[in-house]
Amino acid sequence: MCIISNRDERRIPVHLLDIDQLRTFVAIADTGSFTRAADVVHKTQSAVSMQMKRLEDRIGRPVFERDGRLSKLTEEGERLLDYARRIVRLNAECMASFNDNELVGRVRLGLPDDYADRYLPEILARFSRSNPKAEVTVMCEPTHNLIERVQHGDLDLAIITHVDRRGPSEIVRIEQLLWVTSGRHAVHEEKPIPLALGRPNCDWRHSATEALEGADRAFRIAYVSWHSTAVGAAVLAGLAVSVLPESAVRPGMRILGPSDGFPALPSCKIGLIRARGGENPLADALGFHIKQSLDNLGSTRPLLAPAAE
Repeated sequence: MCIISNRDERRIPVHLLDIDQLRTFVAIADTGSFTRAADVVHKTQSAVSMQMKRLEDRIGRPVFERDGRLSKLTEEGERLLDYARRIVRLNAECMASFNDNELVGRVRLGLPDDYADRYLPEILARFSRSNPKAEVTVMCEPTHNLIERVQHGDLDLAIITHVDRRGPSEIVRIEQLLWVTSGRHAVHEEKPIPLALGRPNCDWRHSATEALEGADRAFRIAYVSWHSTAVGAAVLAGLAVSVLPESAVRPGMRILGPSDGFPALPSCKIGLIRARGGENPLADALGFHIKQSLDNLGSTRPLLAPAAE
């Protein structure tokens, strides 16, 4: 127990949480069982039970309740879980930032190709300098595919477009979603507006069509691809208008706004998700560098190109 004194010399007890207990708590929440969690954290079941008793004593609230053979989180346990994940992860990342020179092995990273174009060079450069002996396998697929691959254990971590309905992720960057057209053409003035977008389950596509419908602007889907290179080619060729996060806007594209008749779009949340299970120091180290890289990237919005005459 730590004691903090203020100027009035009042002594306030501060109860410090034990990271090992929190790591076990997260394992139970992920597996739904004290027995399976014991295998994950390499402890006996009685040791796991004792740790949870001490954790409940520390916070003064029950965190689990029995649901048949499974251990279900209480309301207080649900609230603790988010903090526990962050504390355990931050501790692992802190240690990885000091010890990652010795890490070897393979780590599997997934991200959409539009994020790969902008973020991957910085991420790989940082990670490679600290982990020259590590192997990084990169897979570029749409967000919904990446989430499934992480859940099935095919990827160790993935950078995704965060959407609340798809589940939690660690938000590592927020960018504005923008309308873009060619700086040398006037395709955005056509009626209906031709659009180059992702597949029907693409969240940016939903944002674009909902915004135009709300503004009573007629449009047609002219080009569809889940690859940003193909969508960008249609835009740069003056064949269609599209929507991209700020960091994906390329030279030669013009950003459109309300003065051009295009309604404001929502922001784009970029999240990081990880595979559940035992500790993975290499994935923790890569996660640390991902957050550092994305945090250090500034705005890439180019100057507006002049409208085509």
